Amino acid sequence: MPVLQIKNLLKSFATPDGKSHRVIDVPSFELAAGQHIGLRGESGSGKTTLLNLIAGILTPDAGSIRVDGVDIATLKESGRDRARAANIGYIFQTFNLLHGYTALENVELAMRFGNGVDHARAAALLQRVGLADRMKYRPAQLSTGQQQRVAVARALANKPKLVLADEPTGNLDFRRASEALALIREVCGECGAALMLVSHDREILSAFETVRDISDINRLAQESVSN
Repeated sequence: MPVLQIKNLLKSFATPDGKSHRVIDVPSFELAAGQHIGLRGESGSGKTTLLNLIAGILTPDAGSIRVDGVDIATLKESGRDRARAANIGYIFQTFNLLHGYTALENVELAMRFGNGVDHARAAALLQRVGLADRMKYRPAQLSTGQQQRVAVARALANKPKLVLADEPTGNLDFRRASEALALIREVCGECGAALMLVSHDREILSAFETVRDISDINRLAQESVSN
């Protein structure tokens, strides 16, 4: 069974003039367990919205989103939170770390929504991403690259089946971005997690064996390209 299965997914947002603007129309999409793909597309083409739907941060208007066999589109908010904690790791472009907490506490907080805090695993993950000597540092005391590494460790805290990464290297220079991408893919590989990484950077995407354009998945993006 694929780790991710999407069928007939629709999402619209209200415009300032009260009309409905559809941004997502995905007839079908699958991602195999352990598969890594890069996703590209123009700004405003629906990439982040798609990731947020898959993660259960947004709810669809119609359709199904099965992650490890569970249709998160049918769950209430609390159920989506549990499903996300159990099966999905999310690496945000802005990292979304809690600034009042240390690197270690940020990783452990993610575990509270899963199977419980495993202090040894949290510390091991930070050591794995090269932050053994920065565990007690807060985000403001870390460089951008170090914050990104905390975000990677946090995303993998609960041994997810699927990792979503939204422009995770966008705040880094090319050398550090390449290093960060290699780290993300390597750690996902060690955990057996599937990876969907959104990027506009052709150099970053060139590292993936499989790259899809959002217009291949989202009908509305295809219409935008055609026009």
